[in-house]
Amino acid sequence: MLYLLIFKYFPFNLYKFSTGIILSELFTSLAEFSDVWQFSRIPQDKLLVLTVATQEKDGFLRFMQSAKHFNYTVKVLGKGLDWKGGDVANSIGGGQKVRLLKDALESITDQEDLVVLFTDSYDVIFAGGPEELLKKFQQSNNKVVFAAEALIWPDKRLADKYPVVRSGKRFLNSGGFIGYLTNVKQIVQQWTLQDNDDDQLFYTKIYIDQLQRDRINITLDHKSRIFQNLNGAVDEVVLHFENGRARAQNTQYDTLPVLVHGNGPTKVQLNYFGNYIPNIWTPETGCGTCDLDTIDLSSLEDYPRVTVGVFIEQPTPFLPEFFNRLLALDYPKEKLSLFIHNSEVYHEKHVQKFWNEAKRVIKNLKVVGPEEMITQAEARNMGMDICRQDKQCDYYFNLDADVVITNPKTLQLLVEQNRKIIAPLVTRHGKLWSNFWGALSPDGYYARSEDYIDIVQGNRVGLWNIPYMANVYLVKGQTLRTELKERNHFILDRLDPDMALCRNAREMSLQRERDSPSSETFHMFRPPKGVFMYITNRHEFGRLLSTANYNTSHLNNDLWQIFENPVDWRLKYIHANYSKIFTENFVEQPCPDVFWFPVFSEEACDEIVQEMEHFGQWSGSSHSDTRIAGGYENVPTDDIHMRQIEMDKEWLHFIREFIAPITLKVFAGYYTKGHALLNFVVKYTPERQSYLRPHHDASTFTINIALNTKDTDFQGGGCRFARYNCSIDSPRKGWSFMHPGRLTHLHEGLPVTNGTRYIAVSFIDP
Repeated sequence: MLYLLIFKYFPFNLYKFSTGIILSELFTSLAEFSDVWQFSRIPQDKLLVLTVATQEKDGFLRFMQSAKHFNYTVKVLGKGLDWKGGDVANSIGGGQKVRLLKDALESITDQEDLVVLFTDSYDVIFAGGPEELLKKFQQSNNKVVFAAEALIWPDKRLADKYPVVRSGKRFLNSGGFIGYLTNVKQIVQQWTLQDNDDDQLFYTKIYIDQLQRDRINITLDHKSRIFQNLNGAVDEVVLHFENGRARAQNTQYDTLPVLVHGNGPTKVQLNYFGNYIPNIWTPETGCGTCDLDTIDLSSLEDYPRVTVGVFIEQPTPFLPEFFNRLLALDYPKEKLSLFIHNSEVYHEKHVQKFWNEAKRVIKNLKVVGPEEMITQAEARNMGMDICRQDKQCDYYFNLDADVVITNPKTLQLLVEQNRKIIAPLVTRHGKLWSNFWGALSPDGYYARSEDYIDIVQGNRVGLWNIPYMANVYLVKGQTLRTELKERNHFILDRLDPDMALCRNAREMSLQRERDSPSSETFHMFRPPKGVFMYITNRHEFGRLLSTANYNTSHLNNDLWQIFENPVDWRLKYIHANYSKIFTENFVEQPCPDVFWFPVFSEEACDEIVQEMEHFGQWSGSSHSDTRIAGGYENVPTDDIHMRQIEMDKEWLHFIREFIAPITLKVFAGYYTKGHALLNFVVKYTPERQSYLRPHHDASTFTINIALNTKDTDFQGGGCRFARYNCSIDSPRKGWSFMHPGRLTHLHEGLPVTNGTRYIAVSFIDP
């Protein structure tokens, strides 16, 4: 009968079966099919879950949240006690856990059928429920099951003493085990060591003792059916979505473990899984916990107080616009304090202008300039200390000058999420570059997580526990005064300041404390920090500027940013009504085939004129002109070429991006190459050159952009098209004419009678 059952349900290779190669695998598989072997299931009320947590760190809260999701009842040992178990993240230790477990179990009697699950908590997540846990334990057919891993710790010399395992992980891990009360007691009652002795070594010595292993009936979870240790197994564990649930799947053994343990240097990978497991995010439901523990600011009597730290650490484009957006944040200004560190002499004029505006609405405002000669790390420590030392400071908001906050409610939204450290997602336009890392390389630098692109592109929306963030983030003041109370978090080894802060926050590093201030005896360790850092992409917040190629050698350097920061360049320099050209046909035709439309903002016009006057080398309207081919200008103007101020590439890009689309609209069927050899600004004054005689342009079509205002900056002026006897004598600042250059549109520049008129001209497709 047994053979019939075997070959009915498990058609294994007969040769392999007869040779015994897969005999152990056979019975393991048999145990997993309850329709073949009917077990008397262990009732869930016979499960006791125990863990040790001396403080409620973020990892513990996550563990308890996952337990609550599956309706586990967890008894926490050691709560509020000093941790004396050593630096388990970096060396041997953890014996205090065994002692606490031993003490807890001694008081439990007459419950031989009670099943005890003991697990770490700071770096563990439940991925399955009690029914699944107990079923898999029962299927193991052993009285005690320890977690297993491929790496041996802490004594490699014991490796040969372990039983040989044909398939699966060979070595014991003490971060999780499950067993009947009587059998677990037989193990922990042997503990007679110190709190800072190693718990894993203690359990290992019992397991490798064959007599004890058989007497107590201990096995290891070789194939991660219950316990998944990530250390040494990161590459074989993947995120798996099934039936609206997220699980960690061991692809090597095709198992779905009930508990996931980020032991050793795998905390970042555990955080990745913790962004999904057990019900954090799924494709069907999206974020399941984003609204958990949030704050409703509208229900508060008063808004929290926030210290804003602004950092200008390199020449940064569009800084005046940055300051304007800072003042435009939708947050009560009386609740803001401001600290600014500016390391660039170039930006002192911008900071001074902002100071004069901001001091009217922000009472507490401190500026540290380049004359202080402090490092970026020192400045960031200084800004954070302002909040840390002020007990009335509820939050510290770090804001680098290369961050473009386009959502005025950004600060409110971050506060409402109620996380210790949280950053809004900002990216560089058109790129995957952002202000966070989804993973770390083995040396602690950038690595791309599997979900990084989906998060950046908004395909997955939620809150994401991450190992690194920069540029813009919010930190709770209470967190600065407790977990991050030590100063100099921005200084660590040779790391960049932001990398140092993130490592200091996330690393579970411990620091020894003296028995007393005068004592040289160290007796305990502070609990690990392990502060979680989150990025949110639940809303659109803004973007990051590119600062790498910002040249400050010009007068108005932002004019040259059309390549590096095209979105911000357009916002600053393109006319607000430009898009109406395509949506509302916002184009006028004052003369036949002469089209008139808005293209430049007033700021663009002013800065182009300033650049030309700053350069100052006007041609003087001479026929002799070495700047052009042949050295002779038939119809000369008093002008400066874009090439002379090193703007020719940027100007041609402007033509292709903003003029070419209009050409296609008004000259149907003509596709411009966007090529122009002559691009220049003309200056008309009664004293030098007041008009221009009738002429044809050496172009297929010409643009002529008015750079200042008639009757304010000059009188007279305009343009007359002779063939049509049509004049335009009231040019609008920032608007451009577009007309054919050759053959049909002979035209002249009308005299300027007073003041100075400036126009920007391009002969396109010569």
